[in-house]
Amino acid sequence: MLLFPTRAYPSLLHLHQSLIFSNSCHKSKSPFLSPPPPLISSPSNSSKILYSKPNRIKHIKAKKPQNNIQTSELDQEEEEEEEEEYVDEEEYEEEEGDEEGFSSSNTGFRGRGEERDYDKDPEFGEILGGFIDDPQKAHARVESRLRKKRSKVLHTKTGSGTPMKVRFNNRFSFSNSYIWFEFYKAPLPSNISLICDAIRSWHIIGRLGGCNSMNMQLSQAPVDRRPNYDAIQGANVTPTTFYNIGDFEIQENLGRVWVDIGTGETLLLDILVNALTQISSDYVGIKQVVFGGSEFESWNENLTSEDTGCSTHKI
Repeated sequence: MLLFPTRAYPSLLHLHQSLIFSNSCHKSKSPFLSPPPPLISSPSNSSKILYSKPNRIKHIKAKKPQNNIQTSELDQEEEEEEEEEYVDEEEYEEEEGDEEGFSSSNTGFRGRGEERDYDKDPEFGEILGGFIDDPQKAHARVESRLRKKRSKVLHTKTGSGTPMKVRFNNRFSFSNSYIWFEFYKAPLPSNISLICDAIRSWHIIGRLGGCNSMNMQLSQAPVDRRPNYDAIQGANVTPTTFYNIGDFEIQENLGRVWVDIGTGETLLLDILVNALTQISSDYVGIKQVVFGGSEFESWNENLTSEDTGCSTHKI
């Protein structure tokens, strides 16, 4: 009789038992005997080795690096697309800033020209850095900075502390008169330009009807009430206008301008006097302003703009 190892060959053992059983049945000829049930044996350790799980693990392990490579490539492509979109947005913001006179770059605000980025100014950082911890020290730093840069921060008045005199000549007429200016000294070109700008603005406002004392609804309204404007009343008021104006002439410390105001609107005169008073106090001293008359002190009609101390400026 042959012996087989049961662990290694379970199928051979079953075949051997079947042969023995068939021989015995043939000898006994018993009809009640039936073949034994198939042998159910638990899978052995050797049978587990035949399972293809290790190959599958190998396959998964082989695919995993590929997935990592693919995901890394996708992530890299997404990052590149985001960077391109970010760059496009920056270029778009820079173009918008250039069109509007601003800059979106790190240099801060940029108007018509390059300006300093005060958000990153170390001097301001030093002054404001300890403001919460020591307010008195920060206040002392601000005062020290003002003393050092006073000429750049504050504007020194170059006018006169004496109030400007205003006088009306007997020959003054709203339709045909000169306005005379007497300065303490000959005005500089910058002062002449300032006075010309003031007179030009005065003429434009008057010509557009902006100086109409008959329509003062807002200035004459009660202070304790909400301002209200009646458009119909404003449209029905008699309009006023500034008809014409001449050039601004200078001879040494004297100046004059011819005007044709047209209507007898005194509000126009008040506005001009207020502006000239401020100019005399802050910029160039004006001794007096005289309304009316064709002659004034040492004014010489024969002098031209080519002579020394004479000039004519367009309004």
